[in-house]
Amino acid sequence: MSGKEEQKASASGHTPLLVLGKITEILNAFTLKQPVLTLREIQQATGIPTSTVQRLVTNLVANGFLDRVEDRFRIGVRMAFWAAAAAKDFDELAVINPVLKDLRDLTGETACFFRAEGEVRVCIAVAETHHILRREVSVGRIAPLTVGASGRVLLAWQPKLAEQVLSHELPQLTESTVTDRDTMRTLIKQTHADGYAITVGERVDGASGIAAPVFDSAADLVGALTVQGPTLRMPYETCVEWVELLVENAERITRALGGRLPD
Repeated sequence: MSGKEEQKASASGHTPLLVLGKITEILNAFTLKQPVLTLREIQQATGIPTSTVQRLVTNLVANGFLDRVEDRFRIGVRMAFWAAAAAKDFDELAVINPVLKDLRDLTGETACFFRAEGEVRVCIAVAETHHILRREVSVGRIAPLTVGASGRVLLAWQPKLAEQVLSHELPQLTESTVTDRDTMRTLIKQTHADGYAITVGERVDGASGIAAPVFDSAADLVGALTVQGPTLRMPYETCVEWVELLVENAERITRALGGRLPD
C-alpha cells in the first residue's frame, strides 16, 4: 500500500486495523524457542513483504516493542514493564482454561493442568472429553508424583522435590508402574532433555497421557499441561503425534503468563 493509499485508508478508519494485524504477526513470530530473529527470518515467518517488514520493525524498535542487537531483533525489554501491569491480580486459570478447551477439541481427549502440592500432584483445571469412555479426572483430584506423564514433568523441573519424593518407596498402581528409583531418575532426566513426557498404563491400566511444562517469568515451573485418555484411542504412536501440539500450547500458556524457558 502506498503512502497516499495509507492516508486515504486511515481517513476511512481501516489502516490502523491492517497495521495492527501486521504488527501482531511480527510479534507472534518471536517464540520461546526462537526469541531472536533477523529481518529475513521475520519476513519468512510472517509472509509480509520485505519493505513492509523493514518499515514496521524500525517503528517497533523506536517505540520499544522490539530491541535490536546488531542485525537481530527480540521482544523489547519495555514490554516487560507493560506485562507487569497485566499480570497484577492476574487469574492464571483465565489463561489455562481456554487452552484446555482448545486441546480437548483438537484431540478429542481430556485436557488438564496439574501442580505439585507437597509430594502429590493436584489437578487444578480440566476440560473433559465428550467421549463416553473416558479417564475420570476432576479439579482437586490427587495422584502420586511418580506415576503418569504430568508427575514426571513436575519432577523433571523440580530436582529438590524429585529427590525428596525418591527418598521413599515408590507406589505401584499397575503392572507398568515404575517402582525402581534409579530407573525413575533416568526417566526424569530424559523428560527434562525431551521437554515432555509420555506414559502408558503407569497409573491406570489401559490409559495414556502426555504432558509438557509451563513456566513463569522467573523460569520456574508453574505446572504440567496434560492430555490423557484411554490407550484404545491414545496408543503410544498417537501420543507421539500430539507432542508438538501439546508443547506449542504449553508455550502458549507460558507466554500468556509472561513466562520464559529455563536457560
